Amino acid sequence: MLQKIFLKKMLKNYKGGDFSVIFWDKEEIRIGKGEPKFTIEIKAPLPFKYNKDLSLIFAEAYMDGIVEIFGDYDEIARVLYFYSHRKQLKKVKRKSVSKISQTQESKNIKSHYDIGNDFYKIWLDETKSYSCAYFKTESDTLHQAQLNKIQHTLKKLDLRKGERLLDIGCGWGWLSLEAAREYGVEVVGITISQEQYKEASNRIKSAGLQNSVEIRLQNYQDLQEKKYFDKIVSVGMFEHVGKKNLSVYFEKTREVLKPGGTFLLHSIMSMFEGKTNAWIDKYIFPGGYIPSLREVMHTMVNFDYHLLLAESLRMHYAKTLDIWRENFIAHKKEVRAMYDERFIRMWDLYLRSCASAFRAGSVDLFQLLVTYGVNNSLALTKEYIYR
Repeated sequence: MLQKIFLKKMLKNYKGGDFSVIFWDKEEIRIGKGEPKFTIEIKAPLPFKYNKDLSLIFAEAYMDGIVEIFGDYDEIARVLYFYSHRKQLKKVKRKSVSKISQTQESKNIKSHYDIGNDFYKIWLDETKSYSCAYFKTESDTLHQAQLNKIQHTLKKLDLRKGERLLDIGCGWGWLSLEAAREYGVEVVGITISQEQYKEASNRIKSAGLQNSVEIRLQNYQDLQEKKYFDKIVSVGMFEHVGKKNLSVYFEKTREVLKPGGTFLLHSIMSMFEGKTNAWIDKYIFPGGYIPSLREVMHTMVNFDYHLLLAESLRMHYAKTLDIWRENFIAHKKEVRAMYDERFIRMWDLYLRSCASAFRAGSVDLFQLLVTYGVNNSLALTKEYIYR
């Protein structure tokens, strides 16, 4: 069969690992020389298009139950990383691109974050933090680790009472709330998700902090401030900006941040530049882009940002995703009442494969602390973070 011949040829390009593939006619092939560390079972011919990304074909087939995966997901992530890295090394040219429209940005965000607050409540913690947690000990609960992350982030900003803080991509509002409640700062939190905006606004109202925190349904590109922000924080939003808008993002943050002001960027970053995984782009984060650390730093310096501190939370995110998946699996019954089996398999694959990608090192989570322009009045050390 032509499809089978093509698949065999393509799969042999995934060198650097040991795995096996079982086809619908029970023929098994082995890639690599060692004992297989994972097995892909293809139960039937795939809905196949020869110009389609192979990872997207297999992921969609998994969602449909045509493909099953057994074995070590971390090894799968490592093989995919090795394959992508070899391809990336061959690329030497980059084409200039145009800006992503705000309409498209809003559409992309709605497809992921506006699928319902009730869905996220099932498997996130009480803060509804949908970003990497910070585990001070192995025994920390997800809730404690998310509170740790919020405090760790705010401490890095060295907030002072009366300062103005901008929270770009404020999510369901917990960080904005804590900043105002614990540090006495004036906060503006922005999101373009209707669902997040509604719940964050209700949280602020319930806490009686309407005079200290303003939640806006606003795109960062629309910020038009009459006075500067002293500090900016952005947690888990930068991944949605898109490759075309990296410079737009940093230009806007510079425009609203006072000279010498501090900016903390908390974001997933990759090891090298390349295209977004086709399956992730289609089903999970449309329009998203994971830039490399060097790509981010190269862009930042063009806008006079100076690095103070860079911290990797890679293994913290792997652990966060593992717990999210455990919660998701434990509450499948509730999810099934909302969505079909294909959706459940899609989210299971997303959570599990992303955790493996962090352990394999193909992606990382960085917190970058920078200033706009030089600021020689800052503390000489960062001891204040860990007091």
